Amino acid sequence: MVAALRSGQGASRQLLIGALERRLTLLISVPLMIEYEAVLMRTEHRAAAGLSAKEMMAVLDTVAAVAEPVRLSFLWRPALADPDDDMVLETAANGQAAWIATFNLRDFAAAAKNLGCRIDQPGNVLREWRREQ
Repeated sequence: MVAALRSGQGASRQLLIGALERRLTLLISVPLMIEYEAVLMRTEHRAAAGLSAKEMMAVLDTVAAVAEPVRLSFLWRPALADPDDDMVLETAANGQAAWIATFNLRDFAAAAKNLGCRIDQPGNVLREWRREQ
């Protein structure tokens, strides 16, 4: 999500646009949405995205409106080195995600494999998604 908003040209942005246009499903849980808000409202991320606080909140509201809500029936913590990454993993596991698009392959790979979820960098996920369409 951070990469999608900081870079207007990258695969992360294209995946986010696909989700906002409802051409692919973005999963979200309450803890993950709170984390996105906490991170994306930081001054450095808003500045890199060229968005005011009000504009960033509008983006987050839109993400919340189009994303498929996931109820966390099972918690998988701690599974990863970064506790904030556990929220992504829990949402993916509980929502039965097909993919996790991340640049953090090293930390996610083993855990995601155990959950039957594919993990790859956003560019590779974007290419695969386009092939499947």
